[in-house]
Amino acid sequence: MPAASPVVQGSNGPRRPRLTGRAAILVLVLAVLTVSYASSMRAYLQQRAHIQDLKSQIAQREIDIDNLEREKRRYADPAYVKAQARERFGYVMPGETSYVVLDENGKPLQSESTLNDPSSVIQQAPDAWWGDAWESVQLAGNPPKAKPPPLTEIDGSNQPTGSG
Repeated sequence: MPAASPVVQGSNGPRRPRLTGRAAILVLVLAVLTVSYASSMRAYLQQRAHIQDLKSQIAQREIDIDNLEREKRRYADPAYVKAQARERFGYVMPGETSYVVLDENGKPLQSESTLNDPSSVIQQAPDAWWGDAWESVQLAGNPPKAKPPPLTEIDGSNQPTGSG
């Protein structure tokens, strides 16, 4: 009987490399697809942002057009035209007298009064009544110190002259 050759357990032949040529090509294809997808996605997002900017510009222009059309309709009213002529150019009706208030430099003062939307005016909450009442109680317990009387003569000194 021929001699049996020893069998080595766990040895399946020569070791194969982990990264084969096929795997390298697959990784390369996946990398190219990822870069291509990322650049396409970036262009898509940039275009969406640009479209959003254009939509907001269109909305702002529509608001401006509405405001101009409203002002155009106002000028169809003769009373509004008269009011604008008075305000902008200082026109007066026959028989009226116009007055211009000048500042210390001789320049006309501009009117500071304007009408505001009531909802935009800052509303201050009223103070609680008990706050004023408590302050008066504290003041009663701690009256303020008496101040010296005002000067009766200007003589260059800071002392009041009470017995003059």
